[in-house]
Amino acid sequence: MDKLEIACFNLESALISQQNGADRIELCDGIALGGTTPNEEMVTKARAVLTIDLYVMIRPRGGNFVYSNAEFMQMKAEIQALKKLNVDGFVFGILNEDKTINSNQNAELVTLAKPFPCTFHRAFDVAADLHQSLEAVIQCGFQAILTSGQKPNVVEGGNQLSELVKKANGRITIMPGGGLRSTNIELIQQKTKAVFYHSSAITDGSETAVASEVVALKSNLK
Repeated sequence: MDKLEIACFNLESALISQQNGADRIELCDGIALGGTTPNEEMVTKARAVLTIDLYVMIRPRGGNFVYSNAEFMQMKAEIQALKKLNVDGFVFGILNEDKTINSNQNAELVTLAKPFPCTFHRAFDVAADLHQSLEAVIQCGFQAILTSGQKPNVVEGGNQLSELVKKANGRITIMPGGGLRSTNIELIQQKTKAVFYHSSAITDGSETAVASEVVALKSNLK
């Protein structure tokens, strides 16, 4: 069966997601900013209660994905610190000013994160040239790309997601995310043939995953 990752912005979401069938947690802070690095205390508490995989967002701030040297150093420090907390992977992405993939900085962080796998997050959706960006991310050593197909949501980006899955050809996991809900996950699965899917499972305007939505997302995966 295909797998489901839930983006969680608090510990309650992480527990709800685990209890209702999620395969992996992406732990973040800063929901209003689209996700930032959670603090060590939050990660420690999550690790203590989670038995499923725990990936952690590494993002020093909201806004664009072009970082100053100080911000890059902060990202490195966060990876080094969080590696010690028994997480299972990291999620980040860095672009150049021209919106191409910053291969040097991304590759450096991927190497620093080893042996933990890394996902390139939705910075991919504002990156230049779909196919060149795909190849650049693969070359950096990432194991997955979280993307809506460079469109506002996965439904609008369905054709691009399908194309990415085909182009990736097993070299990297393309993980549809961005507006993914139980009401459209079957459509996206049929269209893209992806094997891992990403949602916040928030359907009530809160900052917390809804248990019934996690159940529905998972049960609608074939």
